[in-house]
Amino acid sequence: MSMEITNVCEYEEIAKRKLPKMIYDYYASGAEDQWTLKENRNAFSRILFRPRILIDVSNIDMTTTVLGFNISMPIMIAPTAMQKMAHPKGEYATARAASAANTIMTLSSWATSSVEEVASTGPGVRFFQLYVYKDRNVVRQLVKRAERAGFKAIVLTVDTPRLGRREADIKNRFTLPPFLTLKNFEGLDLGKMERTDDSGLASYVASQVDRSLSWKDIKWLQTITSLPIIVKGIMTAEDTRLAIQAGVAGIVVSNHGARQLDYVPATINCLEEVVKAARGQVPVFLDGGIRRGTDVFKALALGASGVFIGRPVVFALASEGEAGVRKVLQMLRDELELTMALSGCTSLKEITRNHIMTKTDMPQTLSRL
Repeated sequence: MSMEITNVCEYEEIAKRKLPKMIYDYYASGAEDQWTLKENRNAFSRILFRPRILIDVSNIDMTTTVLGFNISMPIMIAPTAMQKMAHPKGEYATARAASAANTIMTLSSWATSSVEEVASTGPGVRFFQLYVYKDRNVVRQLVKRAERAGFKAIVLTVDTPRLGRREADIKNRFTLPPFLTLKNFEGLDLGKMERTDDSGLASYVASQVDRSLSWKDIKWLQTITSLPIIVKGIMTAEDTRLAIQAGVAGIVVSNHGARQLDYVPATINCLEEVVKAARGQVPVFLDGGIRRGTDVFKALALGASGVFIGRPVVFALASEGEAGVRKVLQMLRDELELTMALSGCTSLKEITRNHIMTKTDMPQTLSRL
């Protein structure tokens, strides 16, 4: 019997032992030198707490609303591709775990389970992540299927006009294992997207992402769906203002898990700039590097309305299936609750910028840390 898992990071080691190298590397790696991959984590360690004491913290409320949906905590599941590579139940297990935790799951359009299959697992608030393809008819069909399956928002990934250079995947000659397929593309009229075999389909679909995607396409997307559109992959004030002008319903500050452009800052270091530019007009969320309840608290203190977790889900899935994903959500929830109690916050709205200090707030002696 292995030692009891006491934190989210421990699942990565287990996943590394369990998974074939090609699959572990696909989930774990970042772009090029992987500087941003490390920085997504390291940046959190440079933010320190200013806890307030002697506050009655016998009742702590972590509930929140996202786009009008009530959830149990500000921790949601980010879209990650091809989860059946991690575990045979894949996205089914993730959907059930999210639903049990009363939080939101985002399904990748490159999932190994379809929107209908995920919907069949039972009730739950689910968002659908979308890439825009050269063939707009394919996009139309994907969005319609997500709508019909009861998905509540479109999360449009906007940082991927081309796939980043992930050298582990090049070395491993990454392909989708032969017994899996990208289920959301099955049964679509792929038109120009001629069908190859299933592992060919994955690289083919990736090659069909539209490099010409621009702000006008967000306007077009609004004409084909009534679902709210959240844009994922914004890191600057300038793009935040443009997104709000385009009428988006929310923003995810994301660097694609450090898998796209290397040497962009950690998302936690871009968050405050985006939040200030958004001026409360739309909610701002964060993904990238969340492994502890303290990380969640820091994001909330810098103005995030909630966070999304990606790799912790696939690593827990690989380790223990649905039970692993449930445990990750529970551990992060428990840690956030403890951090709130020890910081003197009894609800999310009480978490303020004054509860943390970043390098810019620190006296000289401390900033040398």
